[in-house]
Amino acid sequence: MHTGAYSDFKNNLLDQASELRARIRSGAHTAPTSGLANSLLQGNVVILPSEWAGDFLLYCQNNPVACPLIGMSQPGDPSLPDLGHDLDIRTDVPEYQVFRNGERAEKVTDLKSLWQDDLVTFVLGCSFSFEAALIRAGLSVRNVDEGRNVSMFRSNIATRPAGRFSGNMVVSMRPFSGADAIRAIQITTRLPKAHGAPVHIGDPSLIGIRDVNQPDFGDPVTIRPGELPLFWACGVTPQLALENARLPFAITHVPGKMLLTERLNEELAVL
Repeated sequence: MHTGAYSDFKNNLLDQASELRARIRSGAHTAPTSGLANSLLQGNVVILPSEWAGDFLLYCQNNPVACPLIGMSQPGDPSLPDLGHDLDIRTDVPEYQVFRNGERAEKVTDLKSLWQDDLVTFVLGCSFSFEAALIRAGLSVRNVDEGRNVSMFRSNIATRPAGRFSGNMVVSMRPFSGADAIRAIQITTRLPKAHGAPVHIGDPSLIGIRDVNQPDFGDPVTIRPGELPLFWACGVTPQLALENARLPFAITHVPGKMLLTERLNEELAVL
């Protein structure tokens, strides 16, 4: 792409992200973010007291496929300037999940009344980021086509523990024909910060999923005769680790409702 055209393309995307974050900040958009601001990196969010930040950072380093770290804040700082010039983590996610003693206690649309001076924000890459690349390649992404949240499942794939953090991987599922599945693998392999290649293909029962039409998070999508379900590592994985760690207090995004950054997917692609 010509330099001037690329600059215009990027500026248009950044304007989209800023406008959408403004709608999220005002409470006008509380829906899932799949299919929005195509080509921009979306992020899973984990916010916890600084006392536990070291262990959680190690958990991410131990599990880079499920927890690809793309941003981390200073304690008490709600900004993440490397991910967005005006980003405020207290208001810029469509909906937050609050954990208390490992339990999903409540959902809120902003964190102004919950914010503490010792909170550290972690932002992890998201599979929504590679959906635009799949669509540009001419592939059908079923959850986008059907206007639904992606299907997410608890699996039996163990993660590598760190301190109090441990648990099995959560996976997201998208169905493809055989030929399209090969292409999807090729495309997503280049995007390790968006979870990279699938961790499983085919029979869901082999990774502990009893019914592929009954997701643990998100919505079911149509799987047509002859299609293969492809399963990618999912950034909801840390939410299971939070349940197991039973921290007194922590916050995440609600599955499917991500943080929109100002980084382009291709900036983190592997050539």
